[in-house]
Amino acid sequence: MYKFAPLLTTCLIGFSLAGCASLTGSDKKQAEPTTPPPAQSANKQKENIEYADFEPEVLYLLLSGEIAAQRGRYDITLVNYLQAAKISRDKGVIARAMRIAQSLNGDNAQQQLANLWLEVEPDSLEAHRVAAIQAVKRNELEAALGHMEQLMGMGADADFDALALMARNLPPERQAELLNLYKELSQRYPDSVELDYSTALLLKMSGNTQEALDRINGLMDDNPNFQPGIVLRGDLLYESGKKRKALDYLLTNTRRFPSNRQMGTLYGRMLISEGDLRAAQDEFDRLINEHPDVPGLRLSHALVAIENRENDLAREDLTQLIEEGHHINEANYYLGRIEDSEGNIQPAINYYSRVEGGDFYFSALARKSALLAGNDQLDEAVTDIRNLRGENPAQDENYRLLEVNLLMEHGQEEQALDSASEAVGLYPENIQIRYARAMLLDMRGQTEPAEEDLKLIINQDPGNSVALNALGYILTTKTNRLDEARNYIERALALDPENPAILDSMGWVLFKEGELESALDYLARAWSDYTDPEIAAHYGEALWVSGAREQARIIWKEGLEKDPDHEILRETIQRLTQDSEL
Repeated sequence: MYKFAPLLTTCLIGFSLAGCASLTGSDKKQAEPTTPPPAQSANKQKENIEYADFEPEVLYLLLSGEIAAQRGRYDITLVNYLQAAKISRDKGVIARAMRIAQSLNGDNAQQQLANLWLEVEPDSLEAHRVAAIQAVKRNELEAALGHMEQLMGMGADADFDALALMARNLPPERQAELLNLYKELSQRYPDSVELDYSTALLLKMSGNTQEALDRINGLMDDNPNFQPGIVLRGDLLYESGKKRKALDYLLTNTRRFPSNRQMGTLYGRMLISEGDLRAAQDEFDRLINEHPDVPGLRLSHALVAIENRENDLAREDLTQLIEEGHHINEANYYLGRIEDSEGNIQPAINYYSRVEGGDFYFSALARKSALLAGNDQLDEAVTDIRNLRGENPAQDENYRLLEVNLLMEHGQEEQALDSASEAVGLYPENIQIRYARAMLLDMRGQTEPAEEDLKLIINQDPGNSVALNALGYILTTKTNRLDEARNYIERALALDPENPAILDSMGWVLFKEGELESALDYLARAWSDYTDPEIAAHYGEALWVSGAREQARIIWKEGLEKDPDHEILRETIQRLTQDSEL
């Protein structure tokens, strides 16, 4: 079997353990917030700026830079300050230019300013830190570590952990190079807790979980209260399969260090992963009490409450987030989900309509459109999508796919096919739109053009198991080319061996080829993973042919409970039993 796979799906909870090991807590200084663009604090800065006895050219650059900032032209502000810093070589001007460059993520300017600052003040801690970061971004790892080693020599925090975290974006060979450099430094500075910790962090990121765990265990033996190490050790224990030990370890330490937000958040996420949602909700409730001004914790608490079916509690959290101006799109989306789940259609539509951007925008629009269509307002929903498409041409492809999905799901196959064909004409490389058209063509009995679309997808993306399976299934059910069909399905199965839809396709092509025993094995596996009516039709027919007719009736009955009007299942039962009822 194949399944039409809409582009726009979303999970209620999307927690990740990635990135949980950066240094935080009392053992590590808190990172300073990014300086806002100058105009955001223009009034405060205006009265604090004291210009030295600069040359007229420098003074002009500084004043015009401030005026540009007040007008929102931060690019001009940065250019002027960078030039003023180079001419004056004044540490105050360099420092302020650096803050502006950092607020605008101007890497080239930061690199120039760091080099200039080190010429003027060779022992500047901030200049060395910036130079190290910029060296990493340019893949100059030895230069980066050189700056960090100088920081260590001056007795300062070298931010080895920050450099290790930045290595996530490096290719594996560069990560390995950085790891070797860290290990060499560790030999020269065997008593550096920060360096030892950061080496373990790099090992984790490189996939060397056990070596990372061994290193962090040794570090924690000598530094049992080092909170970043506790977080990393808990993460590594969990990652290495010692899940119960990880949970117990973090439970103990979150009570020892109740204000460590990162530790508590990691523990809460692990509880979610293990399905212990009640304990997870209690943990996020504790974290909210410890950190009432952290919006992300309140959002996490709301999502777990939704999973625990405590909708009123989730509403309270989400409403508070909106009132305080935090996570507004996410909060409106989940409030819509709550009303949706309770059958409150119009309030759900209202909340979905308030999602104006972000990751949940298209999910909210898709669900809002489906609710309108289900309320006999399909034309209104389609018109709304098309109007939004006109207002947001950069997202035209996504709007078009959403429209096709909506029309298909509500039985408007001809209109959906017209929309899909128009979209394919505009975006011939868009695999999802072309796949949607292939499914529509197949639904309307146009096997050859459907086959052509799927082959184009496979040529473009040979590892697309969904398209491989769909093509194999269509050839199995609509043609006599069973050898070719089986080849496509086998390729799909090799890519995704546990997918029940592909298992069903494999079972069905084997059944068509007369390999009944093998077919039953695949179909049984598909049915055990996914009790879909179409799988019920196939599995039941194979059982019926094998002589296990009572078992076939049981399978069919379960399939009908899922969808009493399923066309394929009804046809199968009628054809084999001469009776539409069981």
